[in-house]
Amino acid sequence: MHDVLIIGSGPGGYVAAIRAAQLGLKVGIIEKESLGGICLNWGCIPTKALLKSAQVFSYLQHAESYGIKAGSPKADFDAIVKRSRGVAEKMSKGVQFLMRKNKIDVISGTGKLVSATKVEVTDDKGAKKEYSAKNIVLATGGRSRVLPNLPQDGKKIIGYREAMNLPKQPKKMVVVGAGAIGVEFAYFYHTLGTEVTLVEYMPRILPVEDADVSKELEKIYQKAGMRILTGASVEKVDTSGKDCQVLVKTQKGEETIACDVVLSAVGVSTNIENLGLELLGVKTEKGKVIVNEFGETSVKGLYAIGDITPGQALAHVASAEGIIAVEKIAGLSPEPLDYNNIPGCTYCVPEVASVGYTEEAAKEAGYTLKVGKFPFSASGKASAAGQNEGFVKVVYDAKYGELLGAHFIGANVTEMIAEIVVARKLETTGHEVLKAVHPHPTMSEAIMEATAAAYGEVIHL
Repeated sequence: MHDVLIIGSGPGGYVAAIRAAQLGLKVGIIEKESLGGICLNWGCIPTKALLKSAQVFSYLQHAESYGIKAGSPKADFDAIVKRSRGVAEKMSKGVQFLMRKNKIDVISGTGKLVSATKVEVTDDKGAKKEYSAKNIVLATGGRSRVLPNLPQDGKKIIGYREAMNLPKQPKKMVVVGAGAIGVEFAYFYHTLGTEVTLVEYMPRILPVEDADVSKELEKIYQKAGMRILTGASVEKVDTSGKDCQVLVKTQKGEETIACDVVLSAVGVSTNIENLGLELLGVKTEKGKVIVNEFGETSVKGLYAIGDITPGQALAHVASAEGIIAVEKIAGLSPEPLDYNNIPGCTYCVPEVASVGYTEEAAKEAGYTLKVGKFPFSASGKASAAGQNEGFVKVVYDAKYGELLGAHFIGANVTEMIAEIVVARKLETTGHEVLKAVHPHPTMSEAIMEATAAAYGEVIHL
């Protein structure tokens, strides 16, 4: 018998397994595909490899602006995809090593709950075997959400998984959904030369981000030649001919867009079917498993983490939730996760990163605000790097100086947002951020400058 059995080996499951093993528990992890789950194999990691290739290609195209003659660069789509797959495979092998190192039993197959302490695993040949555990953690993650009017066939209408492994680069593509996944793929294919139309149902792209950030990214991409339709919906797609005929309803009326491929990036559906939840009476709501602050479900000893629970569907959230759950199982007293201090990152170019309240949400919550913005056009480091698009925006409570939120758009800002996460965790005030000396010249000093702008002390504007 195991102390903990984990179903799913994504960034929630495998991290939970390692932490449980560190705490001296006997651990088994069940995986039906590849260790590392979607994140390592078909999500976070391989997409970043694709995006880096697009970024390098863009650099080479503009090499002369840096005083370098590089000729006429050409993107090799097959080689770019092959590199991405190689990076993913290397990371998955790394997880295999970590499982061996921590003496975690890896069980291949599809897991299904038989009771609160038993899991039936069916392998790829159909053979079934039962495993017992004192505690079970569900970490089965999510998949590309399929809309009735956008049935994915894997060739003409695709999800994110097919988008990173297409046999050839499409000449024209319609991307439906301008959240993080949609925007990242739109950037990738547009940069490589595909004619991209980005369709978003909400009034602006990246709708969960601060409005100023959304507007800035839309302006940059429209200037670069990407077509963006907001407040628009795809009514149907005719795939009967050689290409796709996409009927889009906009505020101006209906139009039909011809393309080779339609990428549906309209969100994630949870993998909670066929898990045996109904058998045990596990409480769910709107496709999510309801849990307490430590990840425990309505059934004692049964935990759930990651995309199948109500928190943000992000890899780092799943990892944090996994650690909290197994620390609770081990008898420790973990601190519940603060879901209002979770950073969100979008890895298009320029990058987008944020944490905490948007300006609009802070006002709705009743705060009186001090808001500061500092454009990278005024940053010496950004200008030297030839990457001065975007800005840093910080939102403070005017009364106590509490750092309510921050919203970045620019080069490498996903590496900068952690400063704000730590500052908020430590309940740092605006005055303390302002007086903490930031190195010059760096992109990060824009945080200090934006804070100075909020307090009327900005120097370089």
